[in-house]
Amino acid sequence: MLIINKLTLFTVATLCLLSSCGINSNLMFKEAKGVAAITDSIPMSPKEDYRIASDDRMSFTLSTNDGKGIIESLSGIKTEGQGQPSEFQYTVRQSGVVELPIVGDVMVKGMTIEECEDTLQLLYAKEYQSPFIQVKITNQRVIVFPGNGADAKVVPLMNNNTTLMEAIAQAGGIPERGKSKSIKLMRKEGGERKVYRMDLSKIEGLKFADMIVQGNDYIYIEPNAELAKGVLKEAAPIVSILSSALIIFTVFRNL
Repeated sequence: MLIINKLTLFTVATLCLLSSCGINSNLMFKEAKGVAAITDSIPMSPKEDYRIASDDRMSFTLSTNDGKGIIESLSGIKTEGQGQPSEFQYTVRQSGVVELPIVGDVMVKGMTIEECEDTLQLLYAKEYQSPFIQVKITNQRVIVFPGNGADAKVVPLMNNNTTLMEAIAQAGGIPERGKSKSIKLMRKEGGERKVYRMDLSKIEGLKFADMIVQGNDYIYIEPNAELAKGVLKEAAPIVSILSSALIIFTVFRNL
């Protein structure tokens, strides 16, 4: 019986060890050896303006006479034939082209908001006198992983000055499992994503709370590894099977 117990314990320990490779397998964005996230020279605002991408949704308003109608409308002055400019949404195709009224297809992919406005002003100047155009990307968002990949949230950016703290707050804050000392922001710069790591666990990290996020940023709050809980969860079915087998063996032995 002693031999059986030792064999059982050894088997359980071995199976637990082998099964532990699946523990915390939902953890993401682990840093490879020799490759570390940027912890200094963290930009408090985007280094470059957002560039329009495929599948973006954009809207624009057009007013003639360099926006005279907008000012008159806001001030209560009514001008015949001039009202508040309408705003409609348009989707940028995979090709980077957006189809707009009157001017037709316009290549906007890769443009900044300012460049897009300048381009549309030139195009609509052929039909309207001194057009004033304002462009807005309506589907800008950041993706926040607050400590567990299963709790990921897409946070719409309602304005261009949304801070890191605001984005985390809209995603529900830092959960119990999340590490406030290890928050990674992944931003696409120059065609590749750069990873910035910040520590919000100390008062010195308050400066990073006001960091301006940008559309398509990823914010990842690194979770604490729940090793003990994972081992128990992985081992429970195995222990149950072995316990049942041991009971059956004992019963047959005593017959």
